[in-house]
Amino acid sequence: MRIATWNVNSITARLPRLLAWLESSGTDVLCLQEAKVAEDQFPAEQLRELGYESAVHATGRWNGVAVLSRVGIEDVVKGLPGDPGFDGSVEPRAISATCGPLRVWSVYVPNGREVDHPHYAYKLQWFEALKAAVAGDAAGSRPFAVMGDYNVAPTDDDVFDPAAYVGSTHVTPAERAALASLREAGLSDVVPRPLKYDHPFTYWDYRQLCFPKNRGMRIDLVYANAPFAKAVSDAYVDREERKGKGASDHAPVVVDLDV
Repeated sequence: MRIATWNVNSITARLPRLLAWLESSGTDVLCLQEAKVAEDQFPAEQLRELGYESAVHATGRWNGVAVLSRVGIEDVVKGLPGDPGFDGSVEPRAISATCGPLRVWSVYVPNGREVDHPHYAYKLQWFEALKAAVAGDAAGSRPFAVMGDYNVAPTDDDVFDPAAYVGSTHVTPAERAALASLREAGLSDVVPRPLKYDHPFTYWDYRQLCFPKNRGMRIDLVYANAPFAKAVSDAYVDREERKGKGASDHAPVVVDLDV
């Protein structure tokens, strides 16, 4: 079984690439982030023509998450119980579903913006709510993973140059402590192999030739419980999908399971 996570940075802008990638990659379940589309405008029919059901939590604008599956979708939960919200509203940043033998969450963790910004405090609170929401499944016997754009690089090895991020979000001790706390719920980091270079970066800024220079970060993560992690036979970053005109600034992370 092949599953993946991908921040597509607008499913409308990326739809031709997404459809082609699904056809060529053999992916059974895809956790998708940053749909940037309202639910009634989500391209469910085009995806259905390829054999994929869609579970979507989106309102347009800047967020939106989804799970696509060709092995069935059941028990869909939209939103994060206990979501702290930001600036008076709860954003569509999490969705969970059972797909065949496993259960997944697709999450788009708040960016945090700047360390002294209210969005940073919201990010840390959101992590606490996420841990509480997934604890039961994380401790269960069914293969389970929380997949998505975490907007945190777990270690200094997960950024191209730690000095370039001093004073910035995504690398602060508090954010990394939030990741460590999430793992304490019974999850482990499924680290993919890179298809090129030494580090499996998943995100490269559009600016300053970051992708050609491999000035990237690993912020798209697969956090898995023990049954899921035990079933992993391969994991890799599909760096090729970051190339060319019209690419997202994130690459898919693909995981193969023997389930």
